[in-house]
Amino acid sequence: MSSEFRIGQGYDVHAFGDGDHVVLGGVRIPHARGVLAHSDGDVVIHALCDALLGALALGDIGVHFPPSDPRWKDADSRMFLRHVDGLLRERGWRAGNVDITVVCERPKVAAHAPAMRANLAADLGIDVDAVSVKATTSEKLGFTGRGEGLAATAVALLVRA
Repeated sequence: MSSEFRIGQGYDVHAFGDGDHVVLGGVRIPHARGVLAHSDGDVVIHALCDALLGALALGDIGVHFPPSDPRWKDADSRMFLRHVDGLLRERGWRAGNVDITVVCERPKVAAHAPAMRANLAADLGIDVDAVSVKATTSEKLGFTGRGEGLAATAVALLVRA
């Protein structure tokens, strides 16, 4: 039995490290810290890639872009997202809509959400109104609450292309 839709979810986290910015949804955001990561450490795109890949049972971002591979050192995560979108389309699927939540105390995300939505929509070839990016804090609880890092969750609905 063939389904006309698939749902996937993703999660990513990175610790803060040296640096003066973070990248979220392909947007460079000034911040007192950077992130410890092999690529650009974009938790928004990494969580979204995992959601998209998971919807089709294609593994996770680490399978497709292993951190042990030097090709992905400091890579722009938007390239990962475009590649994942290509994998979906090769199999007859596309993102119907996606919903991402960034979890951090800082940096503040709301002002950057429109640019993130535009980037993600462009990379997935979907309307910006099918992309949601929002943020929350963890009320100073846990590693995000203590300002040790940031995280993102993502949910994606795939539809037949």
